[in-house]
Amino acid sequence: MVGFGAEEDHFVAELTYNYGVGEYQLGNDFLGLTLQSSAAISNAKRLGWPLTEVAEALYVTKAPGGYDFYLIDKEQPTHDPVLKVCLGVSDLQRSTRYWTTLLGMKVMKTNEEKKTVLMAFADTQCKLELQDIGGTVDHGTAFGRIAFSCPREQLPDIEALMKKENQKILTPLVSLDTPGKATVEVVILADPDDHEICFVGDEAFGQLSVMDPKGNDLLDKAMAEDKSDEWFAKHNRQKAAA
Repeated sequence: MVGFGAEEDHFVAELTYNYGVGEYQLGNDFLGLTLQSSAAISNAKRLGWPLTEVAEALYVTKAPGGYDFYLIDKEQPTHDPVLKVCLGVSDLQRSTRYWTTLLGMKVMKTNEEKKTVLMAFADTQCKLELQDIGGTVDHGTAFGRIAFSCPREQLPDIEALMKKENQKILTPLVSLDTPGKATVEVVILADPDDHEICFVGDEAFGQLSVMDPKGNDLLDKAMAEDKSDEWFAKHNRQKAAA
C-alpha cells in the first residue's frame, strides 16, 4: 500500500505482484492518476524518466506497467497531493447516477467538452473523475478495484439498496480475517461498466491500515529477495503474460 500519508486521510494505491507474470494487458478502464507535486517532476527529470508536457504546468508520465500519471507543476500541498483518479465509462449519465444517487457521492464539477464529471464524498478527499470514452469499457487483465471505508453499520444498507435496485453485488457482506490483525467486513459491488467497488467497515479497517514504520525497509527486502528473474533465466523460460 503506497501513499503520501496515513490511509485515514490520504489516497493509497495497492500494488499487487503476481509471481510468474511478466506483463499485463491494459484496458481503457483506468485513465490515470493526478497529483500535485513539483518535486515529483524534478525527481523524474533527475532520474531521466520520460515526461511529456500536455498543458501549462501539467505533465504526463507512465508508470512501469503503463499507467498514466499526471503531474501538476506546483508545490506539493500539506494535505494529500493525490487530487483525482480517472475511470473510463461508456455512458456518463448512467454512471453519474450510479455513483451519486446510489452511492451518495457529490458532483464537484462537470466538463461537457471533455465529457467528464468530477465527484467525491467530501471536499477534502481525493476526487473520482468519470470520463465518457464513447464505447465499451475494456478492463484488460490488469484491472483492480477502488475502495472506500465507511462506518460498519452502513454496510448492510449499501447491500440492501443494491439488491433493491437490481445492481451487481460481486461479494455480499462478508467478514475477512487477517491473521494477527483485525477482521474486516466488506461488500464488493460493480458499477454499470463493471468497475469493482469495495466498501469496508471503517472501525476494523482503521486497525488494519495502521502505517508500518518499517514499510519501506520491508518492501526493499522483499524485492531484493525476489529471484524470479534469475529462476526463469536459469530454466530458460519466460514469465507469462496475463
